[in-house]
Amino acid sequence: MRRIGAIFQPAFPPERLRAAVEAADAGGVPELWLWEDCFQESAFATAAAALAWTERLRVGIGVAPMPLRNVAVTAMEIATIERMFPGRLLPGVGHGVQRWMAQTGSRVASPLTLMREYVPALRRLLAGDEVTVDGRYVKLDRVQLDWPPADAPPVYAAGEGPKTLHLTGEVADGTVLTGGTTVERAAEALAAIAAGRTAAGRDGRSESVVYLMAAFGGGDAEARVAHELTQWNMPEDQRSAAVGDASAVAEIAERYFAVGVDAVVLQPTSDEPDLEGFMRAVGEVAGIVAR
Repeated sequence: MRRIGAIFQPAFPPERLRAAVEAADAGGVPELWLWEDCFQESAFATAAAALAWTERLRVGIGVAPMPLRNVAVTAMEIATIERMFPGRLLPGVGHGVQRWMAQTGSRVASPLTLMREYVPALRRLLAGDEVTVDGRYVKLDRVQLDWPPADAPPVYAAGEGPKTLHLTGEVADGTVLTGGTTVERAAEALAAIAAGRTAAGRDGRSESVVYLMAAFGGGDAEARVAHELTQWNMPEDQRSAAVGDASAVAEIAERYFAVGVDAVVLQPTSDEPDLEGFMRAVGEVAGIVAR
């Protein structure tokens, strides 16, 4: 099913979260996504708060960095939130920004090896299994959650390069594609993910989520988006964004759905002047896509 979501990025201070969540909920946004950037905000604390303030909104974590968090702790965080708010959490993990991981002393020599060990262990723990692993990075000795979720949520993993994308198809339930992913690159990514799933002998298909920079209305919207993408050092051929009214943004989202993306999650610029208005506009886009 085609889905539209919105992002509350940690460039905004934590005290702005509640108003953004309530605007998203009232505006009909189906999903709000968060992430964990060093050294800004905890993804799990903000996810729990967002879920507590609403009755309907689903909340995604896209993503929390694996090197920074022991897999058993991540499983405990996810299981606790899932049991309190069943069926509304969409957790995800990723490599983390390597220079930040180095700052915290948690950088690993092989992020791919970590993902290959971490994500299956996390999924097994959430399924209620007793897990023993003696890997290069993940080491568990008969670890089992006392309070596993009744139904384990899907676990997403973030991917950008072809090797990581292939691996997310092998080990995760879904993949988060970062902002700046063009429609063409999204199609290539989905092929790599599908190949990974096939190589692992897994049935079905992997869910895909893409982040898309968006700004609504006229005025300085285009300038804000261009500035943000420049700040990211985004190459010209990766500068994917949506600017305009809800119909124009929905039209761009449809291009991603056409190549097989499941969810397009709209990301405000870090200097968005009306965050609550942005959330309401995303709700309008969701309504258009749902017709």
